[in-house]
Amino acid sequence: MDHSVERKEVTTFSDQLRYIFRNPLKTIGAFLHKLGVKANYVTFTGVIGTAIGSVLVAVGRLTEGGLIIFVSSVVDALDGAVARAGGESEDFGAFVDSVSDRYSELMIFGGLLWYFVEHENYAGAVSSFLAAGGSIMVSYVRARAQSLGFKAKVGILTRLERIIVICPTIVFGIPMVGAAIVAILANITAFQRIAYVRRQAHQQAKNKKTND
Repeated sequence: MDHSVERKEVTTFSDQLRYIFRNPLKTIGAFLHKLGVKANYVTFTGVIGTAIGSVLVAVGRLTEGGLIIFVSSVVDALDGAVARAGGESEDFGAFVDSVSDRYSELMIFGGLLWYFVEHENYAGAVSSFLAAGGSIMVSYVRARAQSLGFKAKVGILTRLERIIVICPTIVFGIPMVGAAIVAILANITAFQRIAYVRRQAHQQAKNKKTND
């Protein structure tokens, strides 16, 4: 498929951070591999930690819950490095990681929704619902685009940015701010990706017509 609409490979903030921290991650990944740790163990540890943090958030222990969610997200970032160090299947590992990330985000926003409902903050509950939906749509649009041969790795609020937004606001007791920001920007990101794929599809159709 012709993607001449793209002048250069688009890199996100997440890509840039992975590049910056590639050597430390590689070192830690190699160390964990020597200890016998598997990539999926790291992934599931992150999910379990997020689940615990989300429950704490739901019952109002925001500082502890937010910190545990943040640490769990950092742990989750190590699974790829461990997989590479151990020569594990990166494709399947990436698949498992992507699925676990979606569950983790749903748990976080589920915990927030519960917290807001308990405090009769219905604007917060709606924001949490919209944030969860937007976060899932950001990932779905990219996955669906890739299945059709397009690229969609663009947008202002990828998963890393969502974690950077939501964790501090939970820790400092202002979860409404984080939920509202993610609710707005995640959905904008989804539409950015839709528009990006649309441009590629139009360019493909134009090129096909020219070649015909």
